[in-house]
Amino acid sequence: MALTTVWFGLIAVLWVGYLVLEGFDFGVGILLPVLGRNEPERRVMLRTIGPVWDGNEVWLLVAGGATFAAFPEWYASLFSGFYLALFLILVALIVRGVAIEYRNKRPEGWWRSRWDGAIFIGSLLPAILWGVAFGNIVAGVPLDANHEYTGTLLTLLNPYALLGGLTTLGLFVTHAAMFLALKTDGEIRARANRLAGQVGLVTAVVAVGFLAWTHVQRGDVASLVLSAAAALAFVGALVANRLRREGWAFVGTMATIALAVVALFTALYPDVLPSTTNAAYSLTTTNAASTSYTLSIMTVVAVIFTPIVVLYQAWTYWVFRRRLSVSQSTSDEEPAAPAP
Repeated sequence: MALTTVWFGLIAVLWVGYLVLEGFDFGVGILLPVLGRNEPERRVMLRTIGPVWDGNEVWLLVAGGATFAAFPEWYASLFSGFYLALFLILVALIVRGVAIEYRNKRPEGWWRSRWDGAIFIGSLLPAILWGVAFGNIVAGVPLDANHEYTGTLLTLLNPYALLGGLTTLGLFVTHAAMFLALKTDGEIRARANRLAGQVGLVTAVVAVGFLAWTHVQRGDVASLVLSAAAALAFVGALVANRLRREGWAFVGTMATIALAVVALFTALYPDVLPSTTNAAYSLTTTNAASTSYTLSIMTVVAVIFTPIVVLYQAWTYWVFRRRLSVSQSTSDEEPAAPAP
């Protein structure tokens, strides 16, 4: 029982890391046509995430792998029932990655414009669909006695899950606007600061509605306290943004996303995928878990390698911490490859 709880908590931590870090990546892609008024500005925006976006996706791979190894029944039911939605997310992530790498391979405006559109779509879809997915995981889906999903794609597109999608979209856009205000200078910084305040107010209303609905459906005292803490962190982020304290504003949105994810996992526990057909068919941390031997080996590996990964990624962000501006860009072309 102890190891299953530990791994449920560790998977929650992995999702916190992914959504906090990849959240501003998605938001930057969504804001690319909004804040980037010309090619130099769009290049600066993409340079803010250039050194880190692919590393941020490692958290998703580890979260998926940990779920497969620690809770294989959860993994099987989740990926079979959410197959189409997860496939769309995967395609969007592939398209976005290709677009980021290929947009500067040719100088023509039409070439870069099309790849910018791909970055926008490849960022928008996951930003919404992850919220829809988590909404369904918390609220529950129709599972039969064999823990097999019996619904359709339309079953997943219910009002609560769609509200979850709007919540993650708003949080990621606000998170990214504060990240851009922190990482850039000049006009982009000023625009990002204004947009963060505007979008943040709308997001606050949507997020409070989603968290309140979550509490009505599955909430307990612990998830309520965490939800309230997430709301306070978001208010603090908006206040810091208004005072032009970009660093604290970004920390505030990081804390908001982290606390909101932990609140959802707390509301979900001890279930991992509730059944709306019959509560007896729900997947829990007990009936979905691997053997204790498997969990023990995984725990040893996690204790050794998790701190190494976290320290390495923290070092990466420290190395690329300086602000960027349009004036620093001396050329619109890719640097020439070094001679062999």
